[in-house]
This record gives sequence, C-alpha cells and structure tokens, in this order.
Amino acid sequence: MNKELEHKFVELLEANQNIVHKICRLYTNDRDSHNDLFQEVTIQLWRAYPKFRGDSKFSTWMYRVALNTAITLYRKSKRRVQTQDFEGVSFKISAEDYDDTIEEQLKLMYAAVKNLNDIDKALVFLYLEDKNYSEISETLGISEVNARVKMNRIKGKLRTILNP
Repeated sequence: MNKELEHKFVELLEANQNIVHKICRLYTNDRDSHNDLFQEVTIQLWRAYPKFRGDSKFSTWMYRVALNTAITLYRKSKRRVQTQDFEGVSFKISAEDYDDTIEEQLKLMYAAVKNLNDIDKALVFLYLEDKNYSEISETLGISEVNARVKMNRIKGKLRTILNP
C-alpha cells in the first residue's frame, strides 16, 4: 500500500482509537485479552481500509468493523477456557475524600451489559456513545425502528437487573 494511504489510516485510527478500546472493554475480562482484541481489531481495520469508500463516517465504519471482529472472537472464546474477570481485582490508592459511587455504578452497568446477547451489547454501547438511531441502525445493519424497539426492551431488562 502506498505511504499516503498508510499515513491517513494511522491518523484516523489514532483519532478514533477510544472507540476500539471501549468495545474491547465490553468484550474482554482482562488486560491481556483487551490488548489482544485491540490488536486484532486494528489488523482487521487495516485489512479492510482499502475498501472503505467513505459512504459513511470513518467512525461509523470503524464501529462496524470493530464490533464484528469483537463479536466473532467473543463467540469463538466462549468455546474455550474462561479468563478471570479483571473487574474483580481492584487496585485503588486510598484517599480520604475518594467517592467510588460512579465507579461502582459503572461496574454494575458493565456487569449487566455483559449478560446481554452480542447484538444487544453493541446496541447499548452505541446508545451510550450518544449515537442516534440512524447511526446505530447503519452500524448494526438493522432498521431504525428495530433499533428503537430493541433499545426499549434492553432498557427494561437492564432496569430489572440493576433494580431487582
């Protein structure tokens, strides 16, 4: 590939890499798995980049490739040995005024979201990223109406899980 294409890819990846990190956090349980998934997503993005036509925003295309890669690897990993949950090991610096309420709420939310199926996880992730239903439907390849209905059902499931 030419250097200009490579430079543009690296530039776009660096600007949007948090998307991949967030997806990796949803689909992995420890730092090593996170890094492996990040690397695999980056490889898949690089392989697919020459075919990126620009019909959608780079970030939307990136979500789609990253989510498809994560879901594929997640499904394969479910057939293998489970890893230890990295959320269970907490290293905190003690401080008198430290309030871990938000951190605990995030842990509960991530734990609840991990109980959802692959597509629902992706839908919640995009919703929490403040993507509108048009972007969500484009990224996941479902209709806007379907995205809205699924999201309403998921909200009900999450309320049940988080507020028993």
